[in-house]
Amino acid sequence: MNISSLSKTTLERRLNNGGLLFRTGPITIRLQSSIAAIAEGVRLLYGEYALVDEAEFIDFHVRFEPPRGLRRWYRPQVEFEFDGHRPFKPLPYNQAFAMFEWALNWCVANHYHHYLIIHSAVIEKDGLGLIMPAPPGSGKSTLCAALVNKGWRLFSDELALISLQDGALVPLPRPVGLKNESIDIIADFAPQAVIGRKAIDTAKGTVAHMKAPTTSIQRSAELARPAWLIFPKYEKNIDMSLVPHSKAHACVYLAENSFNYNVLGVDGFRAVSKVIDQCACYDFTYSCLDEAVDLFDSLEPPG
Repeated sequence: MNISSLSKTTLERRLNNGGLLFRTGPITIRLQSSIAAIAEGVRLLYGEYALVDEAEFIDFHVRFEPPRGLRRWYRPQVEFEFDGHRPFKPLPYNQAFAMFEWALNWCVANHYHHYLIIHSAVIEKDGLGLIMPAPPGSGKSTLCAALVNKGWRLFSDELALISLQDGALVPLPRPVGLKNESIDIIADFAPQAVIGRKAIDTAKGTVAHMKAPTTSIQRSAELARPAWLIFPKYEKNIDMSLVPHSKAHACVYLAENSFNYNVLGVDGFRAVSKVIDQCACYDFTYSCLDEAVDLFDSLEPPG
């Protein structure tokens, strides 16, 4: 059964009481909340995700509720609770669903050490994975959203999960976070995309999340072999370019932008090395999404 099989009333009752138990990729979650915006966002963006039952091991128990006392009514806020602890300060109430997405990223990045985890978007085509690490403001998520609406499979727009055994890429398809102008850019570029409600005045500006494509969710058990490591950068009115990137520098960058490289030690080093060995590495600069999609579709697998 999927979340969409639940009626609106049943979904809200589960969120309010024992929690909604569901799976995304290899991860299981218990989500509790009485906040209408979270129920709305889950119903819209997570409807195709599989429900799990109480007998399964749950990786993350998370709860989102208004603080007690006057804050429930005066300038209302939302608190994030993880396994009974509150690791962050509350956020404004209208940012509740965005907080859920950010908090879940934090849970995975900081506590899920079954894999090497790198801050990166990951997409796939024909069994070959393309990794896009980049700092905020580089256009990474916008490019990722464009590509998965044009035939690429979404693994993640934020977290690359890399197997410690063989260096394979593991899908974690969840909603793609879009910011500011990117929200309307993707809405125009891919009218079929399902985009949730905007959260305004966040630390990242205006934020909205795009639903993962159905095929990406349905194929979330299918791994991919790393083939390309591309460092994207968006710049207005610039000619598109794709130029080779040093593998030595790419190796250092992946290690430095991993959330748990130091925790994993030798296993982390070996996983990074396996990825670098298999990938062709490039720097990519673009200003036009249509041109970028055409170029990515023409990429040849590394020899």
